[in-house]
Order: sequence, then C-alpha cells, then structure tokens
Amino acid sequence: MAKLHISTKINGEPTEFLCDPNDSMLDVLRGPLALTGSKEGCGSGDCGACSVMLDGRLVCSCLMLAAEAEGHEIETIEGMAEGEKLHPLQQKFLEMAALQCGICTPGVLVASKALLEKNQNPTETEVRYWLAGNLCRCTGYDKIVRAVLDTAAEMREAAR
Repeated sequence: MAKLHISTKINGEPTEFLCDPNDSMLDVLRGPLALTGSKEGCGSGDCGACSVMLDGRLVCSCLMLAAEAEGHEIETIEGMAEGEKLHPLQQKFLEMAALQCGICTPGVLVASKALLEKNQNPTETEVRYWLAGNLCRCTGYDKIVRAVLDTAAEMREAAR
C-alpha cells in the first residue's frame, strides 16, 4: 500500500509526514511524530483521552484519519504550554490535584482550553456538559471542574 504525504500544521509548526491511508491521527501523533501526550483510552471516540483541536474544533484523534490533516491545523496537549511556562489550566490542575493517573488529563486539558476559548465565564453545569465526553476513572470530576472554574476566574481577572 502506498504511503500518503501529508502537509499540515501541528502546534503552530509546519509539519509533514507519511502515513498509510488507514492510519488514525492518534497513531501518527504517537508514532512517527513522537507527540505522545494524547492517549488512546478506547479507540472508539468514547473516552476523550485522545482529544485534539482541528481548526479550532475539538475532535477525537482516534476517529480521525491522519490523511484528513492535509492542509489543516492541529493543536495537541504538547502545544498548550509556552516552553517551560505552563498554560494556566495546566498550572491549576497541578495546584488543585485535578489529575491522578494521567490517562485522561491531556484530553481534559485540551477540552477545557477549548471551552475557555469559547466561554470565559462558564457555569459549573456548562463545564460538566463540555467535559462530558472525557472519561476519568480516578478523580470523580469535582477537582477537574473546580480547576477549570478557578482558571476561568483567574483568566478573567488577569484580562482586566
């Protein structure tokens, strides 16, 4: 089977890779591109551990063919921090212990960032609704929701 040559932008950087026509974006991220932050939790789009942003839209990279990245922009968990400076959500997750085993954390962070980019003042219900596609077996979600709400408040305050 012939490999496909894909040109895309990942985390703001022009990126090219070769893939088989049936490779998922998650396979390429974790394999040839060595971006292992996105996790495979289910392989069927049910857990959210592999969540990435595709042209500003939240998607499960396990359900996306790598070939679909052609000409598009992808943001992964690796693109959240600016060098050594963590994104406010990452910092707050650490401060509030809103993570445990780490399998769901990258997807939850990517989804939370997507929420705060669309709504800087979400309610608890809105946060829970937005993160409903991310399964966590460790924390029970309360610390995650509190971390997102606290980050939103701090980001609003910093913007003043």
